[in-house]
Amino acid sequence: MAQRTLLVVLFDGVQSLDVTGPVEVFAGAETRTPGTYRIRTASLDGAPVRTSSGLTLVPDGALADSPDPHTLLVPGGRGTRRPDPRLLAWLREHGPRAERLVSVCTGAVLLAGAGLLDGRRATTHWAYCDTLARRHPAVTVEPEPVFVRDGHIATSAGVSCGIDLALALVEEDLGRDVALSVARHLVVFLRRPGNQAQFSAQLAAQTARREPLRDVQQWITEHPAGNLSVEALAARAGLSPRHFARAFRAETGTTPGRYVDRVRLEHARRLLEDTRDGVEEISRASGYGTPEAMRRAFVKTLGTAPAEYRRRFRPAAAR
Repeated sequence: MAQRTLLVVLFDGVQSLDVTGPVEVFAGAETRTPGTYRIRTASLDGAPVRTSSGLTLVPDGALADSPDPHTLLVPGGRGTRRPDPRLLAWLREHGPRAERLVSVCTGAVLLAGAGLLDGRRATTHWAYCDTLARRHPAVTVEPEPVFVRDGHIATSAGVSCGIDLALALVEEDLGRDVALSVARHLVVFLRRPGNQAQFSAQLAAQTARREPLRDVQQWITEHPAGNLSVEALAARAGLSPRHFARAFRAETGTTPGRYVDRVRLEHARRLLEDTRDGVEEISRASGYGTPEAMRRAFVKTLGTAPAEYRRRFRPAAAR
């Protein structure tokens, strides 16, 4: 198997996790399958850079002295707000030469600034999706997914999503078992498919201000198979169903039903990945009642059936 070179672009104001997260994934894969990846970092002049958190990163060399890599990874961070024109020029020239062009978080802003995302689908940190779409109308911005693949270009959402994308690329290169071995070593809670929304149910919804509603949120998470109807949840909060539904949406930004749907889906996914329980048992434990109801929820949200999801995201040795 030919060795793949990974070149990570560094610049002042880079987000450190955008760099170290994917690098740890590829380095972990290299440890398990020696000779598959050669990882290098480079800045414009080869000088150390200061990250947005104040850490100093020392590159392996200068971009001008770096041979064209198999995978070119462009991280994000505050430094993407006013990028050095020389960096955009380098990306414009060398980006198309990479067999695989990857961005993490607002690294997509740099790719778009270099004209590399025109006519492509892409994503970035949720807080910058509108800005990316407004400044670069030739780019089709998808604000929901964890990462987006369009041909040889892959863009990921905010910060930690670079780990999800890196794991997907390792799986593409070396197989599912290697990727999941790396994920477990890094204690990644759940390796998310690209079309999953950027937030889990708990992160996507705001934490309610009032204690009764916060308690209900926690109850839903801990009891996905329970009676989670609006009437039952309202009674637990000590409110009328109408008042509860209105207050829940006002304080969390989502309806009780959507919150419950997301919690149940996440619970089912964890069981499919981490247990040998059957689909019927998992459907009951996750509050779906029947395998068919769970299948419809998976197909609607993730585009795949539960059995196929398990096949893709559970290592063969654990099945």
